[in-house]
Amino acid sequence: MKKISTFIAAAMLFVASSVTAQTKWNVDASHSNVKFSVSHLVISEVEGSFTKFNGSIDAPAADFNNAKVEFTVDVNSINTDNEGRDKHLKSDDFFNAEKFPQMTFKSTSFKKGKGNNYVMEGDLTIRDVTKKVKFDVAYGGSVVDPWGNTKAGFKTTTKISRKAYGLMWNKMTEAGGAVVGDEVTIILKLEFGKAK
Repeated sequence: MKKISTFIAAAMLFVASSVTAQTKWNVDASHSNVKFSVSHLVISEVEGSFTKFNGSIDAPAADFNNAKVEFTVDVNSINTDNEGRDKHLKSDDFFNAEKFPQMTFKSTSFKKGKGNNYVMEGDLTIRDVTKKVKFDVAYGGSVVDPWGNTKAGFKTTTKISRKAYGLMWNKMTEAGGAVVGDEVTIILKLEFGKAK
């Protein structure tokens, strides 16, 4: 009887440890995108993207609550469909990609809200400036693909001040409006694969 009780206790401990075990997820860049938009001449918006990036999630639970997120973006991969503008954005007027080739984000909090909505907070570093940022996160769910890989999808959005990160360049129109707006909307649509 004692052996049976010991076996049951060991089995329960194994199940509990399996449930609470940390799960690693890596971004699937081929099915993800990192985009941004900013106002131009007050009357319209210019959109762009970064084509090279990497990220991971360490999740202590199946619902991703309290997960740890890290993300890195290659600044030199910026693309706004205009070669001259991309070159200007890489210059010291904006990102100074030569000196600061990466943007990084490390989460400090990932909390589940209503339904599939989460709030993620963390440290975003652009150039040599690090500031706290809050992201709204929508969890699209998880699924096993035809090749047996477990995937999870997220849409993440936030708004930041570019000037707060030292991206200061601007000029004024004749009417007094800024050529480039200060507020930048960031939208990430990300698919992660569960590490095997």
